[in-house]
Amino acid sequence: MSLLLDGKALSLKIEADLAARVAVIKEKSGRTPILATILVGGDPASATYVTMKGKACQRVGMDSIRLELPEATTTEELLAEIAKLNANPDVHGILLQHPVPHQIDERACFDAIALEKDVDGVTCLGFGRMAMGERAYGSATPAGIMTLLRHYGVELAGKHAVVVGRSAILGKPMALMLLGADCTVTVCHSKTRDLAALVKQADIVVGAVGRPEFIQADWIKDGAVVVDAGYHPGGVGDIQLKPLGDRVAAWTPVPGGVGPMTIATLITQSVEAAERQLG
Repeated sequence: MSLLLDGKALSLKIEADLAARVAVIKEKSGRTPILATILVGGDPASATYVTMKGKACQRVGMDSIRLELPEATTTEELLAEIAKLNANPDVHGILLQHPVPHQIDERACFDAIALEKDVDGVTCLGFGRMAMGERAYGSATPAGIMTLLRHYGVELAGKHAVVVGRSAILGKPMALMLLGADCTVTVCHSKTRDLAALVKQADIVVGAVGRPEFIQADWIKDGAVVVDAGYHPGGVGDIQLKPLGDRVAAWTPVPGGVGPMTIATLITQSVEAAERQLG
């Protein structure tokens, strides 16, 4: 039988632990940890994600500030709002919901977030520190995947991992985290030649390409570990999961696999930020 990597079940355990940690912070400091979320524009999917993150804060006893800005917001206006949150000692973490409207320089705005409040792991500085093995908050989705793999005892050292996708907040940090766990890593993308043959070599396959069921089941070898970081309408991910049956060693469901771990990681890193401020 294939091992189901149940991110939903693990996230509930993580939240129970976080609730106890938040209670300690409140008792010691008299303050409640706060995550500030910034939503620019009216994208319904982004609004849903921000709402989910706010509810997760509530479940562990944190507070959240939801800042909603109009579609026409400029880079300068968004940077000014981030600066206010950086300067607010009551705010422990800042999340800028991706994507932002086209006229905004998203990278400049990500990098304006103070390192100690970068609980979503989106800054260049945080990425660089993580790549060098220094302390930093990891990008939430790949860091959540690593937590999931460790929890279920998936062996990583010496394995060949193939990451399909190279985005700055998923594919690239995922590859570096796997490399840091002693995997041999291949990163594939839209210009990769003979992608199916490369995926066929993988002991661990991570789908992070952002295209529904782009990675075909027959590309994946028997006994592989399959991690699907995608989510698309109809409840499908980036990998064709159904035909895999029980011939893989382990797999993440969609939904209920990687998604809950992304939010659990964001909240975990927010609590860590509050603990560090407390000293």
